[in-house]
Amino acid sequence: MKLTHIDEEGKARMVDVGNKPPQIRKAMAEGFIRLQAETVHLIKQNQIKKGDVLTIAEIAGIQAAKKTSELIPLCHPIALTKVAVKATLRDEGVHVTSQAKCIGQTGVEMEALTGVHIALLTVYDMCKAVDKKMQMEQIHLIEKTKTDINHANF
Repeated sequence: MKLTHIDEEGKARMVDVGNKPPQIRKAMAEGFIRLQAETVHLIKQNQIKKGDVLTIAEIAGIQAAKKTSELIPLCHPIALTKVAVKATLRDEGVHVTSQAKCIGQTGVEMEALTGVHIALLTVYDMCKAVDKKMQMEQIHLIEKTKTDINHANF
């Protein structure tokens, strides 16, 4: 296997995707932040002083996905057609899923993963005053797909 972001001299480079045909690209990622029971209760009652944790985390994840190429040096800027981030309160913490979609020449997995990471970091930031044992875990890509435009069902 050869790394695509390394040139012949071993230097980092941005991959040229200019010759690839545009396709419908989709990716989904997820992650979890483990919280103390009292923190879950405070979120459920909307009593975290910084505000509505789940909604703010979702918005932060969407904003982050749109800025992925500014955060990760070799990522291409992508015209996203959809970003959806969902933060769900569970008994043990908050589960986050992120979906990204575009019509383009490169995938959107980095955008989906960035959305998850920043949503989880936002939960962490909003709850850090009341929970010193938070733990982010299980952050991973669930799926990524690409479909030729002429075979797509919009």
